[in-house]
Amino acid sequence: MAGRGDPPEGTPEGLPGGEDEYRSVVFDEAFVRAARLQEFSAEERMGEHSQAVRSRPSWEGRSGSRQALLLVLLIVLAFGTAVYLGVRNPYQPPVDQRAEPLRTTVVPLAPQGPVPGGTPAGLFAHSPVAEYPIGAAGINFPLAARTTHFSESQVVTALGIAKDYLVASSLEPDVLAGLTVRPPRLLVDPDQLEQFDRSVESSQDDGRHAASGWLIRFDPSKVVLADPAVRVQGTLRYAEVDTDLIDVMADHTFTYAVRPATSGGGPAPQASLFTVHRELHFRFDREDLRMHRAELLTSTVEAGPQSCDADTSGSLRPLLAGERAADPSRQAVTDPYATDRPTTSSLCGALAPSAQPSL
Repeated sequence: MAGRGDPPEGTPEGLPGGEDEYRSVVFDEAFVRAARLQEFSAEERMGEHSQAVRSRPSWEGRSGSRQALLLVLLIVLAFGTAVYLGVRNPYQPPVDQRAEPLRTTVVPLAPQGPVPGGTPAGLFAHSPVAEYPIGAAGINFPLAARTTHFSESQVVTALGIAKDYLVASSLEPDVLAGLTVRPPRLLVDPDQLEQFDRSVESSQDDGRHAASGWLIRFDPSKVVLADPAVRVQGTLRYAEVDTDLIDVMADHTFTYAVRPATSGGGPAPQASLFTVHRELHFRFDREDLRMHRAELLTSTVEAGPQSCDADTSGSLRPLLAGERAADPSRQAVTDPYATDRPTTSSLCGALAPSAQPSL
């Protein structure tokens, strides 16, 4: 039954009226909240308000201003934090410093009598090196632990580079024979390569350019190895010296069995022992550890038996079996097997009798 005022069949189709007329007009909550005009309530209209509507505050404008202010504050805070950390950060990148020149000291040790001769096996068995390890096995690491600014792995890396240099410069057969200098050269800091090259090409006994400070080599026209098994004994120590610098100190004795070089096919001459006591002071920064290279600060070499007047800056010149040195009695007696001791400061030392084989 139609309601009052409605046509008997309802509102005719196509005429205004009914729910369909307003169905397309939908006011969601966001639309209502965004309206700039708001109708007063009935209670408010009964009061002193004469207007039917009032303006609502524009929250969108206020929100935009607040966001802009907040963004400015965040930028200022980030800038201030960056400046503060840049000033306070204790781990600043290290200042790039050039490596210092290597300082070298080479001291020949003269024997007190004739140099003992024999077979390599017999000489080794009756000398202080009888129980020494052979080759790189005698260069052992200390117990490695982290320092204040270097991790344990970085300490091990520094020790490893130092050992590699000792092997390359003291045990490599072609280096000992004077045929190449490439193995130790590859491990030298680039800032020291010019000094290294000048030392091996034009050696001088000036405390800066002695090849014997960088490596051990013999004149192949006069001396050859009688046994490739070099006896080695010594120590490695390390210490952090700065936030970006770690030092390694190497103190080792190398004993070689040598004999005269011969061009004929006759029997090999007797062998003799030649002992080299090397103290090397290495320094590493973080770039050296990454690039597997080292800076050499000081090198001290005591080697014998040699004559005091021998020029040992370019290569070492062993006195061979049966040979004597000229009057070494005025020199200080030095035992090259005694490591961890102050090295001699004289130009020549007397080789301790205990350092020679007791045949």
